[in-house]
Amino acid sequence: MVPVIMKKYLSLYSLILLCLLLFPSNVISFDGPLSVRNHFPLFLHANTPALESAKIIRSFSANLSYSSIHTVRNSARWSVSLDMEIAELTFRYTGKISDSFGFGIEIPLFSFNSGVLDSFLESYHDMLGLPDYGRSERPRNDFLYEVRKDGRMIIKGNSGKTGIGDVRLSLKKVVYHDDPVISIKTAIELPTGNESHGFGNGSPDFMGSLLIDKRLSERLLMYGNAGMVFPGNLKAKETIDLREYFYAGIGIEAAAWEKLHLLGQLFVQTSPFPETDISAVDRTAVMISLGGRYAFKDNSIEFSFTEDPSTSGAPDFTASLLFKKKL
Repeated sequence: MVPVIMKKYLSLYSLILLCLLLFPSNVISFDGPLSVRNHFPLFLHANTPALESAKIIRSFSANLSYSSIHTVRNSARWSVSLDMEIAELTFRYTGKISDSFGFGIEIPLFSFNSGVLDSFLESYHDMLGLPDYGRSERPRNDFLYEVRKDGRMIIKGNSGKTGIGDVRLSLKKVVYHDDPVISIKTAIELPTGNESHGFGNGSPDFMGSLLIDKRLSERLLMYGNAGMVFPGNLKAKETIDLREYFYAGIGIEAAAWEKLHLLGQLFVQTSPFPETDISAVDRTAVMISLGGRYAFKDNSIEFSFTEDPSTSGAPDFTASLLFKKKL
């Protein structure tokens, strides 16, 4: 069930969107959906995408995201124990080759920590009457990142470790320039992250996707993304064969004022991990994100909050702050 606070936000956003449809405006620039990735540790390094615009925009951005994860579950063969917080700082440059071709490079830095948010999240869940995912059964702010198969350790992460993740290179081609704008994109994630510390999977990962921007009105723009990812094997203490997976997402950008835009989106992905008989890993992950963007000159600041209504394959929550400069 979508948390109560998210329902309130959705109602507020719906009211604002309705008001926007009633008032005319000048031509408005739209800068794309929220830049949010799935920080679930088992999926994070399998070329997990973020939604993006079909347009080609030259820009540089720095995106700081912070996620809290708690999944402690067992099955006959698998044990997945995740109680941690993840910080990611990603630098991204997107360039323009021509009106129809663009490229991108992303360099992520990760930090895995025991965190400081357990007390806050316990109060948050109690206040809203929400389940705590079993968080109260473990010591507060105690780090745990272990994955076992048939009793053998597959992954063991360490608290306080910081390092570079897998670098991503992408190429985009616009195939239709009018409304809707339609693009195809391909990306490869290089195994630059240290897999023994959980910063990468040790193999290249490939992705292909379709991107669509559709203007709904002068003040509203809808984004749609769908694609398939072919991750390489996870080279941990033992090699795990990851599966190809699908993802899709839809987002709305609303120009509330000239410089302030409101954004909301829904993202889903299937699991790249082999079948574990643990629902929190095997089921389709769902993320709902709400946020805003403030523009000044050629720069913008974006903030967002993301929840996982399906309580599977995604962090309990993710908070993000992004700075972008158009070039």
